[in-house]
Amino acid sequence: MGRIGREEFLSSHKLPLTVVLDNIRSLHNVGSVFRTSDAFRVERILLCGITATPPSAEIHKTALGAEDVVPWQHFDDTMDAVALLKSEGYEVFSIEQCEGSIALQSFSVQAGKRYAVIMGNEVKGVQQQVVDASDGAIEIPQFGTKHSLNVSVTAGMVIWEFAKKFGWV
Repeated sequence: MGRIGREEFLSSHKLPLTVVLDNIRSLHNVGSVFRTSDAFRVERILLCGITATPPSAEIHKTALGAEDVVPWQHFDDTMDAVALLKSEGYEVFSIEQCEGSIALQSFSVQAGKRYAVIMGNEVKGVQQQVVDASDGAIEIPQFGTKHSLNVSVTAGMVIWEFAKKFGWV
């Protein structure tokens, strides 16, 4: 199936994308984001606030070992993660429905740039101060009665779209 091993993954070229989880409550959602990040060779995941960290049986249940290969860091405050990313030259985008947001399908990437996307809490979304500190917001258009998606589903859609835009798929 063309799977690579841990060492090859760690030394491989990565999608120029960091995923930030802002106060995610569900450990299963965290594990799912690890697994998707592994599938698309995301650079790293920043786990912020109350977001749980490995090792954890509940994270492992959905990550299936991806938590052991995708690099991660924990920050008590998401704003510290945003400050780090900006100091490293990342373009930082909150995934949030708000005034001035860009539809995911309309967002374009630039070769040579690195991006970070912030996924928010399952109930409250991305903290307003984090949205304000971001370079912009990206939203997934929705047409039903609900105006939110599960955070792991959102992460999958966003990571997939970035992989497409960078020509990986």
